[in-house]
Amino acid sequence: MNYKITHKTRYSYSNTVNLCYNEARLTPRSFAHQVCTHSEFAVDPEPIMFQEREDFFGNTVRYFTIQRPHNQLTVTVTSDVQVKGREMQRNFAEGLAWEVVQQRLQTDPHPEILEMRQYILDSPMIQSNEGNNPCKAGANTTTELQTYAERSFVKGLPLLEGVKDLTTRLYTDFTYEPGFTTIATPLADVIKHRRGVCQDFAHLGIGCLRALGLAARYVSGYIETIPPPNQERLEGADASHAWFSVYLPDSGWVDFDPTNNQMPTDRHVTVAWGRDYSDVTPLKGVVFGSGTHELTVSVDCKPATAH
Repeated sequence: MNYKITHKTRYSYSNTVNLCYNEARLTPRSFAHQVCTHSEFAVDPEPIMFQEREDFFGNTVRYFTIQRPHNQLTVTVTSDVQVKGREMQRNFAEGLAWEVVQQRLQTDPHPEILEMRQYILDSPMIQSNEGNNPCKAGANTTTELQTYAERSFVKGLPLLEGVKDLTTRLYTDFTYEPGFTTIATPLADVIKHRRGVCQDFAHLGIGCLRALGLAARYVSGYIETIPPPNQERLEGADASHAWFSVYLPDSGWVDFDPTNNQMPTDRHVTVAWGRDYSDVTPLKGVVFGSGTHELTVSVDCKPATAH
């Protein structure tokens, strides 16, 4: 599939902002099943400084600085992306048992396995040590995640079959409810209320897998939405999406989308990946000024004709 993706972010400030520093991860990645053939990054007002780099995880990062008074900031990223080959069916009953994978991640000295261990450890938004501090909001989160995950991972079960079952349970047990959570909502609250959005469900899946000693990472991106029958697409009405990946030795990373109870297809476009949302935040920065601001985001992910 070929897509043209337009992601527009606009900040409107109640008082004039004199200076801001910003960092964006909004350029789709290129890898085995996806190629970003073109990406245009536009900022209004025009930055005085603009730099591009790759972060630790290989994501494209755009850094820019605006050093003149402004009441509005608009960032528009337009990308052409080709996605193919993600629809290949896997035999979930084949492959390594999850306990074998767990053991290899702990003991195998192969450089690739050693690199994967970082995806088992705590990350800023998925903390296991909260369970050791009853004063913290996420107390006993790790125990809850492990208990919840163990129902999907019986002894001897192939890893991917267990993750598939976990994905289905997250889809069934939790309600998608925009606005119920924020970026700062701890996993303990998501587990308690059984509500959240794609970001929460991705974090839950990752937390469950890490609680069992398995390697999992967060993936940000987009998904093509299909309008209801007899209705036209609404331009800009799409949204960013998130899912997770699990590491399978000798095969690599395998993606799962708990929000839609599926493995990502050619309708999924990957932008960035990392340990959790904090590693792939689409746009963040520091603003020097006073007052409040209003944020609006519009995303358009539509099929495009191949060149």
